[in-house]
Amino acid sequence: MLRLSKKADYALIAMKHLAIRPDAASASAREIAEQYDIPIELMAKVLQRLVRTGLLVSTQGTRGGYTLSRPSAAISVADVIEAIDGPFTVTACSTEKNSCDQYGKCSIRDPLWQIRERIVAALGTVTIAEMANDNVATASAVAVVRR
Repeated sequence: MLRLSKKADYALIAMKHLAIRPDAASASAREIAEQYDIPIELMAKVLQRLVRTGLLVSTQGTRGGYTLSRPSAAISVADVIEAIDGPFTVTACSTEKNSCDQYGKCSIRDPLWQIRERIVAALGTVTIAEMANDNVATASAVAVVRR
């Protein structure tokens, strides 16, 4: 089963939350965590990782918080998931390490790599802006990944 991690889910929730803020206003980790009943410590870690990967900007101070680093239409679902979970994999041999005992004899490796590329491409076409607009196409594309 192909499934997003909880951290990736939380990251997408936070990104959508920030995308729908009026005038691109910042939001605190506490605000986001409380609105969606997510543990604040976990939300803070997710937001910090999104800052480190350049998807969010963090501002200190009483009016500080997190904002998107670029327009939500320029951030894909794939960008967010890869920022949190790293490169997509569908099999143990999806990485460059080739640590599988069957690597040399495997007859399904190449087709599975092609499937992986299609998934990455599909997620790359869905933007945070589309998620923020609750676009029906977005729900379909994300549902493919969650099955």
